[in-house]
Amino acid sequence: MEELIERIRLEGRIIGDTILRVDGFLNHRVDPILMRKIGERFALLFKDEKVCLVLTLEASGIPPALFTAFALNVPMLFARKRKPITLGERVLERRITSRTKLEETTITLSGDYISRGDRVLIIDDFLATGETIKALCEMVEEAKGEVIGIGVCIEKTFQRGRDRLQGYRIESLAKVDSLKPLIVRP
Repeated sequence: MEELIERIRLEGRIIGDTILRVDGFLNHRVDPILMRKIGERFALLFKDEKVCLVLTLEASGIPPALFTAFALNVPMLFARKRKPITLGERVLERRITSRTKLEETTITLSGDYISRGDRVLIIDDFLATGETIKALCEMVEEAKGEVIGIGVCIEKTFQRGRDRLQGYRIESLAKVDSLKPLIVRP
């Protein structure tokens, strides 16, 4: 997706060895026109998969996931980083390490919204180490749903997250092979 790649090149900022800051258009201040195009692209890539639910993790995954769900005409569900008392009895949980906050957190998801046999598409802003997306896959499978694919806006290939997700179909709209120098490709 050339428009996303160009925005990364022009507006992306590098922090340390592993952080690519794209919060000016993707995950803090959100460009809705770009998000619509991202959602339409994921919908096109997964159009034959009979998706019945799009899943992400709050908060940065919500914009691309919502636009994808809209384009596919299916509901979107997001896992939470804090467990509300209203989550219900059937709660799915996993511990993950936040790479940008440098802390462990427990993500939670209501199992009430994933049914046996549901075909779930996971959408997120980044694929880095694969830990977060792997946790989402495990939660779907624990609920007896099926992960039919993973769509990520930006894959940082040098962090090898794809290795952790072997066996899943992964579609990346932009691949970052290096931060120093910044190398981005489709």
